[in-house]
Amino acid sequence: MSNSTPYQTILVTGGAGFIGSNFIHYWLKKYPQTKLINLDALTYAGNLENLKDVAHQSSYQFVKGNILDRELVDQIMSGVDAVVHFAAESHVDRSILEPAIFLETNVIGTQVLLAAALKHRVKRFHHISTDEVFGSLELWSKEQFHNHTPYDPRSPYSASKAASDHLARAYGETFGLPFVITNCSNNYGEYQFPEKLFSLAITNLIEGKNIPVYGDGKNIRDWLYVQDHCSAIDVVLHQGSDGETYLVGGLTEDVSNLEIVKMIIKLMGESEDKIEFVKDRLGHDRRYSVDWSTLNKKHGWKPSVTLEEGLAKTISWYRVNRQWWQPLKEKSQDFFKLNYQQKD
Repeated sequence: MSNSTPYQTILVTGGAGFIGSNFIHYWLKKYPQTKLINLDALTYAGNLENLKDVAHQSSYQFVKGNILDRELVDQIMSGVDAVVHFAAESHVDRSILEPAIFLETNVIGTQVLLAAALKHRVKRFHHISTDEVFGSLELWSKEQFHNHTPYDPRSPYSASKAASDHLARAYGETFGLPFVITNCSNNYGEYQFPEKLFSLAITNLIEGKNIPVYGDGKNIRDWLYVQDHCSAIDVVLHQGSDGETYLVGGLTEDVSNLEIVKMIIKLMGESEDKIEFVKDRLGHDRRYSVDWSTLNKKHGWKPSVTLEEGLAKTISWYRVNRQWWQPLKEKSQDFFKLNYQQKD
């Protein structure tokens, strides 16, 4: 990709979150001439500390607000060339505890954005979604999710994201809104709220605590380093075809959650005695695997790091940035106690 872009102004929703903030850092470094407007409600997972390094750049503007606020969204959308829509409630565990907020943000909020983008004739609406909309694969199979895999969401979170995907397509088919969708696999990396597998495992080891592992630990995910996700969004935003869906993954071989935890333990020089099996999550999907070959064959995209390289980068970042994640963990102790319970 060259360092030029046809987009003068981009609205980034949820830009204070994990993936959104990484995208803003990525974009402003590569395309400093673009104006980025970051609309974020600053829920528990939104953190302006993620963006303190760019906060005073003239090409960056932060707006605190909710994507459910139709008047605000309409006002901000005026003059925007493209939308990159990250804003979502995204933690499956929390969707099991509080499903309603996932429907409000992920479904109604997306509709509010789509309507405003259509009204103001945005050139491209890039909807960021998840591979979880496709359901669960058998552990023993070689099957992968692909562009035409039927939707089969199995949690309130994935159901809400599936609905938002359908809304984006409906606005494209019915009203002619130029859109693209990327369904990505599980991300990891810098600035990830310390409740997800990688960030929780790493920070727990730094604190001398055990790593909770759901069930038998055999669940499989396709892990994607967040910077590689950002580069994939870049490619799709510039080269993708209107109305198309692109799958973004980071691996070529299955790796179980237990294997991931053992890799982290080895890289951090700790003992496998730190593994603590806990009560399994309700409706826990067994396996995700993403066929991202379309993005590779058509547009030349591929991950820049191996899983081990990405893990090493992530561990290094959390070691150096304890002042960033420790206060967040302290605020979430009730959630940890509720979710990571001892097996019966």
